[in-house]
Amino acid sequence: MQRLGKNIGKYFGEGIDIKRVIAELETAAEDHGWKSEAFLKTDSFKLLGLTRKAASPASRVYISTGIHGDEPAGPLAVLQLLQENRWPMHADIWLCPCLNPTGFPHNRRENAQGIDLNREYHQPKAEEVRAHIAWLEKQPGFDVSLCLHEDWEAHGFYVYELNPEGKRSFATDIVSRVEEVCPIDMSLLIEGREASNGIIRPSLAPRSRPEWPEAFYLLTHKTQLSYTMEAPSDFQLITRVAALVAGVRAVLDSMDR
Repeated sequence: MQRLGKNIGKYFGEGIDIKRVIAELETAAEDHGWKSEAFLKTDSFKLLGLTRKAASPASRVYISTGIHGDEPAGPLAVLQLLQENRWPMHADIWLCPCLNPTGFPHNRRENAQGIDLNREYHQPKAEEVRAHIAWLEKQPGFDVSLCLHEDWEAHGFYVYELNPEGKRSFATDIVSRVEEVCPIDMSLLIEGREASNGIIRPSLAPRSRPEWPEAFYLLTHKTQLSYTMEAPSDFQLITRVAALVAGVRAVLDSMDR
């Protein structure tokens, strides 16, 4: 499986019709009994929070994606997960399927105003991030959070693990499952950080950083175990979607055992 060689300086891969994808997401969620809430609604877009409650919940899982408009695999991956409807019996799930709908029509990282939403979670100005944080504040704490992304420069899939309390790790499970469908980035240095077998475990103090990604907000306020999965966006879109689906499945299946 080879890189396509399309991404020179930025993402040049395929885009998606995000309005169509969101409509399909809503249909799948409704068909399978999810609660759907539009926590931000404008004339041109809405941000959805989906919730699935288990009969006897033992854990809480948060999943988000679509915060960068040049990363189409994430919304497609959660659409596939919703349509397949194979969720843990004992886990409540919170799902934000697209946090930047105005970026996708331009096939670019930022929103329509040119703001990288994934740097806004410390002192937010963008209405999307303010609304998302307000919604998150109403939710309980999560046992684990999964943020689905793509990296146009990556040689393969990799994952960030934020686990300051040394909780049970799912990182190896994620990589093992993903490597069945997608190459793993085996570089010793990824995005300027030390990596091992596709896993980055940075030692971070979020409050020392002026710009917060979503994962920093989650780690500070909602969970002590966070995974940011990065599919390699210079590969076929079908491969990237399969990688993110496999990564999420690895965590959900491990929690259900």
